[in-house]
Amino acid sequence: MTHAVPNLTEHVSVRDFKDIPLSPEIKAQLSLAARSASSSHFVQSFSIIEITDMTLRTQLADITESAPYVKQTGAFYVFVADLYRQSTLLTKQGKQLDGLSNMESLLVSVVDTTIGGIRNDVEKVADLLNLPKYTLPLFGLTIGIPNSKNKVKPRLLAKNQVSENSYPTAQFADLSEYDDLSKAYYADRDTNQKTSSWSQQNIAFFQTIRRPEIAEFLKKQGFSLT
Repeated sequence: MTHAVPNLTEHVSVRDFKDIPLSPEIKAQLSLAARSASSSHFVQSFSIIEITDMTLRTQLADITESAPYVKQTGAFYVFVADLYRQSTLLTKQGKQLDGLSNMESLLVSVVDTTIGGIRNDVEKVADLLNLPKYTLPLFGLTIGIPNSKNKVKPRLLAKNQVSENSYPTAQFADLSEYDDLSKAYYADRDTNQKTSSWSQQNIAFFQTIRRPEIAEFLKKQGFSLT
């Protein structure tokens, strides 16, 4: 806590970097930190692509109008809201993708580092808070002193979520090793033990169309879904 507050309050934007690549060790630490954030229903629906190809990086820099500091920096990453892994799980099981392709699932992937319970009755929350058009309540945050803590869940392996210059579909969707880790975690944790894997959890989760009212609420709030 003593380190977290200064890190947040002393945050500044940096647009001038030394032309010195980050070491593999530092990049591994940054990747682990990024992948350890909270995740709604533990879906972990994002991926990270490091751009090391300078031609590709230059093209992206031009698109983002940030050429000087994208071209000269220690590392450059693109973060992707990503439900591809889950789509392959469902397809292999012959399941429908309706629960994955709806607006709510898109929001889950976009705000995957948040807790999404406040969207359980988004209409009521908007009424209670007197929210105007063009607003959308996404998540709530509770801060306090914990009585107990769960064990750290094993996150997706780096090879399943981090790549270089392009999206490796077979590599990202090969979850066999991670499923062994997640199954062992669920079986051995102190509370709510169960016999399941991450893939099984995601197949079950996306079999239900959740919060179908979100799309209509967004339209009511004035947002275009095109």
